Amino acid sequence: MSHRSRAVLAIACGATFLASCTSTGGASTSKSTTASTGATGSSSSTQSTTASESPSATTDPAQTCATRIADSLSPSEQAAQLLMVGMMSDAGVDSVTDAVSRSGVGGVILLGGWNGKSAVSAATKQLDALAQGPGLFLAADQEGGQVQQLKGAGFSTIPSAQNQAAMASDLRAAATTWGAELRAAGINVNLAPDADTVPADIGTANGPIGRYHREYGATPEAVIPPMTAFLKGMQDAGVMTSVKHFPGIGRISGNTDTASTGISDTTATVDDPHLKPFVAGIEAGSDFVMISSAYYPKIAAAQALFAPEIVTDLLRGDLGFKGVVITDDVGAAAAVRDVPVGDRATRFIAAGGDVVLTAVPADVPVMVKAITSKAANDPVFAEQTRDALIRVLTLKARRALLNCTGG
Repeated sequence: MSHRSRAVLAIACGATFLASCTSTGGASTSKSTTASTGATGSSSSTQSTTASESPSATTDPAQTCATRIADSLSPSEQAAQLLMVGMMSDAGVDSVTDAVSRSGVGGVILLGGWNGKSAVSAATKQLDALAQGPGLFLAADQEGGQVQQLKGAGFSTIPSAQNQAAMASDLRAAATTWGAELRAAGINVNLAPDADTVPADIGTANGPIGRYHREYGATPEAVIPPMTAFLKGMQDAGVMTSVKHFPGIGRISGNTDTASTGISDTTATVDDPHLKPFVAGIEAGSDFVMISSAYYPKIAAAQALFAPEIVTDLLRGDLGFKGVVITDDVGAAAAVRDVPVGDRATRFIAAGGDVVLTAVPADVPVMVKAITSKAANDPVFAEQTRDALIRVLTLKARRALLNCTGG
């Protein structure tokens, strides 16, 4: 067994406390457990080179439906399904009408702080009516504390992750209530929970997480139980989840949303203990994993979202995640400011990713053109795009966002 395989086995066993894990056959056991308990249950690999390993080569009903729907979409519609666009509360549905009805984006995230269930419900109903093809991922950042986009009548005030951790056995039930509030307002994806670990000696000096008390704990072992309880509560309410920000942003000082410096984790490796909460989230069935925009020089030279060593090799290969991989915002984020808009999408998909999240609606036609143009001229990228599309549509099929009954 290689050093890399032993390292991943140690991470998996540490996260799930599997006393039976051994170095004999342990790596494959860990991977199969992760894959079988993932939200999509997909038997596919991601950047496969053989047809038998492709997401489209399957007898699974959801993937069969996904393949049929994919074949019915035009190249631009296929590309748009790999995009999630931001809708600001003060701009409303008009700001994303073209992205949804004309381009056919796969999802919309509500940003800018929304007040009251009635406003959110009205917006999600309008968005659903605008969607001409597959149903939309309708998302919110509803972690709690200072990261709660939906507030007011119809939405509980959710405590910060640090305070959620103190709720112990009550947290899953509370998260189920919070998830039910989202569902009642038409939201089907919560881009949470946060699986980042912020060491105690860094604390609030960590710009993106610690400063806002978004972490569940100062060690991976402290993070896992409350993070998993929150995730399962959302699942109990029928809300899809996304653990974030893989492979962890708890040790950086800069915030990738607002800074292009101080965003390198020089400690992280492929056997980093801070991966354990992500393994736990995958095993608990998270539908999405969100990739960070930070740098991890001991793993890859490129930023995480553009690094196949992180998206494909580590997350999909070593940790066995079969679900949908989504970016953090790449529209307004300072961390990707120097990367051309179209390249932000194509480089992520080429790294093994699926859904590109942009807070800027004007990015959508640029990204669609970049994806379709590259796919038309690069067979390898075309296959990567196809595999990403099948993963996205398979999740939609499983969540009743596709019409899988018709011909």
